[in-house]
Amino acid sequence: MSRSLLAPGVEVVAVPDGGLAVRTADGEFLRVAAGEAEQGELLSRLAGGPVERADAEVDRLVAAFEQAGYAEECGRAGRAVWPAGRRDVLLLGAPVLTKSLAGYLEAAGAAPRCGRPGDWETGEPAAVVWCLDGPVPEGLWDAADRLPERGIAWSRCHLEGWQAYVEPLAAEAGDVTSAQVRARRLAATPAHRELAAYWRGPRTTGSPVRLAEPSAGLLAALLADDLTRWATGAGDEGGLPARRGLRRVDLRTLTVTAHPVLPVPGVAAMPEVRTRRPGAQGAATTGRSR
Repeated sequence: MSRSLLAPGVEVVAVPDGGLAVRTADGEFLRVAAGEAEQGELLSRLAGGPVERADAEVDRLVAAFEQAGYAEECGRAGRAVWPAGRRDVLLLGAPVLTKSLAGYLEAAGAAPRCGRPGDWETGEPAAVVWCLDGPVPEGLWDAADRLPERGIAWSRCHLEGWQAYVEPLAAEAGDVTSAQVRARRLAATPAHRELAAYWRGPRTTGSPVRLAEPSAGLLAALLADDLTRWATGAGDEGGLPARRGLRRVDLRTLTVTAHPVLPVPGVAAMPEVRTRRPGAQGAATTGRSR
């Protein structure tokens, strides 16, 4: 029989009334319906200990822990290995962000390298990350938006004053692009004219917002986590999937809020419009009549 171990972040505590309770990875407490006779064996099994004796009730409880994701077989726990074919990650943009990001990616098993826009045309990296310490100039990310169609993962972040935006990772054709994020943001605000003008510039500013080490580290950690989950195939730990969530970070308080964002459907081409030339016979045609 395989040995089991509590999943990371899950703990079991003895309650003064004699029962057991599980503290889940989300901080919730659940009572365990185990009799006093099974408690010792159950705790031993969940700590990875050997099976001392056959007990159908303990087997049932361990299986329930595993099905709920609170326990896993010994040997399966631990960090997933970053695949060799996805180790090459090209980093672009602000050094204050890429430096921290490179450290996180190396620790996770990737091989990040800094470069310049267009470097993805040579070497075919597995992923491209572009970090800006200001708003995104119009058209800057248009070429990079096509990277997922070539099988290159595309991740990015940028700043707008004291707000930073970590956009959803795009890994394949049909995922959310930066242009679609802009479209969704414009559609979601009554100040769409003002926001579009802000992006387009020019802007009058005072003292620039300078990223402190903690805020730069937080943004880098969010990007690194997205890339690690993509590379290793790890699931999302609740909340919005990395490929469907736009995160807004308040750099003053380091508060992160997530917003769902979906791809923008393609728009059908406008029907052909023919105008009447001066002196031409017949009526002008505008589109199709049926």
